[in-house]
Amino acid sequence: MPQRHAARSRPERANLYQQITDRIIADLEAGRVPWVQPWGSANAGIGMPHNAVSSRRYSGINVLTLWHAVVSRGFSSHAFLTFRQAAALGGSVRRGERGVGIIYTRRFVPSSERRRADTEGTATSGGIPFLKHFTVFSVDQCDDLPEHICLPPPPIPDGLILPHAEELIAATGADFRIGGPSAYYSPGHDYVAVPRPDDFHEPINWHRTAFHELGHWTGHATRLGRDQTGSFGSKDYGREELIAEMAGAFICAALGIVPSVRHADYIGSWLQIIREDNRAILRAASAASKAADYILACRDTASTGLDVAGEDEADGFELEGRLAA
Repeated sequence: MPQRHAARSRPERANLYQQITDRIIADLEAGRVPWVQPWGSANAGIGMPHNAVSSRRYSGINVLTLWHAVVSRGFSSHAFLTFRQAAALGGSVRRGERGVGIIYTRRFVPSSERRRADTEGTATSGGIPFLKHFTVFSVDQCDDLPEHICLPPPPIPDGLILPHAEELIAATGADFRIGGPSAYYSPGHDYVAVPRPDDFHEPINWHRTAFHELGHWTGHATRLGRDQTGSFGSKDYGREELIAEMAGAFICAALGIVPSVRHADYIGSWLQIIREDNRAILRAASAASKAADYILACRDTASTGLDVAGEDEADGFELEGRLAA
């Protein structure tokens, strides 16, 4: 029986990967970058998708999936919840409403391994990763939810976005250098360089560029330890650019800054990477979420003195994004 179940789940998992990959490819081929949404024409302001009950942000590929739903279906909020969560709050999902499918991974630990760990007083090891697919609904699709669940967050007042961005950059402790003609991260010397803000036609693009390069900065061996050895034009280089581009978009969204496409010329290389591996976009989105969370955590650790790396290690991220409920 277990073997038959495993055989049945493998094509289901592969199908999920392919469905997500096909949608991302279709967007890129149409010239739309999924992590840069047209917030000016959306009913919801810019923000990060989150669970309406726990307030935890969704991560990884689920961010792109839920952003797409918010824009394409005209939702007024970034808050989502499951059918059961709506019922537990005394509300209900309206009849005929169509939910949004998102995913997360778990690890199945055999009972023999759990018994061994209990006997020896040690932690369980190994485990078999498996992919779960479940459905969430926008709070717009529900009736009779508590008022505090349905109210969108107040808009960010004018003049607060740039100071918040500056404070976050300072809180990272990165060697962050302003000036010169180019924007880049130097892995060998571990510093970020960006041009002066007045060198940009629109100031918002300076912030987007800054957080893109800080996305690369998180990949250093002393932080999240990503492979940054790829030469310009290589697939490894393209993968790292994809991670940094999404990380920058996630951070901008969390700060209320509307991001725009920085490297439209990379779309061709991204398409090649995604077409060749239907898990590539999930891995990249997961890595981008870790990078964004690492940077955003600096706002809190700057005042509390907590260790950012240790906090990230304890957070237990999974490959394709974690359950936010």
